[in-house]
Amino acid sequence: MSRGRLAFTLALLFGLNFMNFYDRQVVGAIGERLKTDWQLSDGQLGGLTTAFILLYAVVGIPLGRLADRGRRPVVLGVGAVIWSAFTALSGLASGFASLFIFRMGVGVGEASCAPAANSLLGDLFPKHQRARAISIFMLGLPLGLGASYAVSGLIVQATGSWRTALLVAAIPGAMLGILAFFLPDPPRGGADGLAVAAPAPDPRAIGEILRIPTMWWIILSGALLNLNMYALGGFLTSFMIRYHALDIGQATLLVSVIIGFGGGLGMLAGGWVGDRAARHRVDGRLRAAALALVVAAPVALIALGQARGSYWSCAALLLPACFLHYIYYSTVYASIQDVIEPARRGTAMAVYFMAFYFATAIGLYAFGRLSDYLAAGALLAGATAADSRALGLHGAMYVVPIVAAVVAMALWAGSRTITADHARMERKLRQR
Repeated sequence: MSRGRLAFTLALLFGLNFMNFYDRQVVGAIGERLKTDWQLSDGQLGGLTTAFILLYAVVGIPLGRLADRGRRPVVLGVGAVIWSAFTALSGLASGFASLFIFRMGVGVGEASCAPAANSLLGDLFPKHQRARAISIFMLGLPLGLGASYAVSGLIVQATGSWRTALLVAAIPGAMLGILAFFLPDPPRGGADGLAVAAPAPDPRAIGEILRIPTMWWIILSGALLNLNMYALGGFLTSFMIRYHALDIGQATLLVSVIIGFGGGLGMLAGGWVGDRAARHRVDGRLRAAALALVVAAPVALIALGQARGSYWSCAALLLPACFLHYIYYSTVYASIQDVIEPARRGTAMAVYFMAFYFATAIGLYAFGRLSDYLAAGALLAGATAADSRALGLHGAMYVVPIVAAVVAMALWAGSRTITADHARMERKLRQR
């Protein structure tokens, strides 16, 4: 494949991932306005994200297996059109119940993106370039989230309508989905020097993936890290508004810098560090990710400890904490491909996403309920209604540094098993 064609493919995959995360985050960006208009609790607000996550997790496995057997550009294109359509429908929702259902539809479409795109990247780029390619694709995550905050906040501030923000978000994803049908679909395993046919349906595939010890540690780390990222994505704007007294325009713009700029740098740094670390040892990527989360935990703790109204110092500390969290994606996603054979990478990514999204759905709902519980306690202690909501959410946010520390431990454990699992995969490929 020519370098120009390869660059176009990577750029389009980045664009799809950008809109994937942009569209899913609009509700988080406009959440405080939605909460006010419909008188929602934090538990309900978290439940809207839970709706997306639950169906994403359920349909991820069949879509991952389809990505391993079928034409991956078709899987990507159809998925993008579906999630864009349901994003538009979300803007027309008549109440909480209909919005809940439409967000589930967004999850169905978006579940196609990661398995098919990661499988494509594994067959487009050799092992020594893979983390950097994945980092560019995954750069769509922080930049998409950051842009969603900034643009959605400005739209709400300019129009007074959260519905307009959702309707605007639907257009670019649909256009990119149509372009996705024209992407190349290289032979599976070609970048590893071993082209293999698309596998026949194999009911044992999931069981074999789950028999790889490193996958269990990676799944555990992903479930916990994703809870942190969705807690930040779903509630950081509300935290800045309630606890640090910003308006929605200021809050969304500040959060867009924290997540978009800080996370984007972390994603690129993870790709560079991951490929360099993997040159010397197979476990290098997971060790680098573990070290990043070890540092992220105390930085996030200090950020949350800043006094009310000190939003600049809080943001200045949350940005490096976000940077360190995002190193995870480039390093760990490349590590999955180090232990999974090419013909099963789509299924493996779907298994990974299913497990950690189910865990995140439960955890995120619990996070919202924790915020409500702490707010009720503050109200009983004599705080005003507004102060109690601010104090409740502030208390719940301390989950983030605790979870970061546990993720670091899971990644370190995975680094102890990945060398043997990688060698086992290479032996299996050589025997074919």
